[in-house]
Amino acid sequence: MSDEDWQPLHAGELALQRRAGVAGRIGEIARRVIRDHMPDQHREFFALLPTVLLGAVDADGWPVATMLADDPGFMQSPDPYHLHLRAAGDADDPVLAALTPGAQVGVLGLQPHTRRRNRMNGEVLARDAAGLRVKVIHSFGNCPKYIQGREPQRRAPSAAGPTQRGGPLLGAALQARIERADTFFIASAAAVMPDAAHGVDVSHRGGLPGFVQCTEEGGHSVLTIPDYLGNYLFNTLGNLALNPRCGLLFVDYDDGSLLHVAGRAEVIWDGPAVTAHAGAERLLRIVVERSVLRTAALPLRWSAPAWSPVLPGFTDSR
Repeated sequence: MSDEDWQPLHAGELALQRRAGVAGRIGEIARRVIRDHMPDQHREFFALLPTVLLGAVDADGWPVATMLADDPGFMQSPDPYHLHLRAAGDADDPVLAALTPGAQVGVLGLQPHTRRRNRMNGEVLARDAAGLRVKVIHSFGNCPKYIQGREPQRRAPSAAGPTQRGGPLLGAALQARIERADTFFIASAAAVMPDAAHGVDVSHRGGLPGFVQCTEEGGHSVLTIPDYLGNYLFNTLGNLALNPRCGLLFVDYDDGSLLHVAGRAEVIWDGPAVTAHAGAERLLRIVVERSVLRTAALPLRWSAPAWSPVLPGFTDSR
């Protein structure tokens, strides 16, 4: 396939690029920077990481996101077209249960203290005692915007707390976790039953604590999130334009807990609600359907954040 024929974007992404008036320019950039293989720099980067973010679609058609943690080297790329991961079984991890052969998977490698991140979307070839083997479909790097600098430290294994499952109302304790977060991750899929042309993404979102607002409407918790200036690829929002289901992951960097939230998303493009959020290009409004809290699920804890200087509302007081 020639470079001119290579089209890594689907109809939802292209439609939002047209709406934003950037379709031609961004489409050309996408064909140049999104590859069907991982360059050596990305392959080496994944092997350095103690964590990885994964996104998939569960048996009920809901996108879900998770974080796996292990010693650096638990991910290896034997060649530019494959990534292998050790993935220990966890019956309560909603993503691992979905990673059967043929499943689409979004992979995000992120190194917070250097603010480096690289993405890979692929297809599960096998999952067995050796771990997870993934075929690369799309691979590209992301800029360091909105990533809070923090360094992980491994702790002695401790027993995870009980898994707590909830419905459309989050309750005060989970709402407090969300409202103090400066980072979350969002899994989305361009189709309820994704395939290689309509795969799964998992993306990073960052802001100052409180940038995710939680309210209650009609028996559901509703999350309102500013969408800041990005790369205009619209990977996440393009998926949501075709399939509003999404899965959010909030990592508690102090105690290693993982909060998974499923909901239906709507993009608010303009109006007073958007202008009320400093720096927002648009808003993401998510009506919650269910939640899962996995207490102390990770063996890592992280240092206090060094705020990204590009965050709206950030001031350097030094």
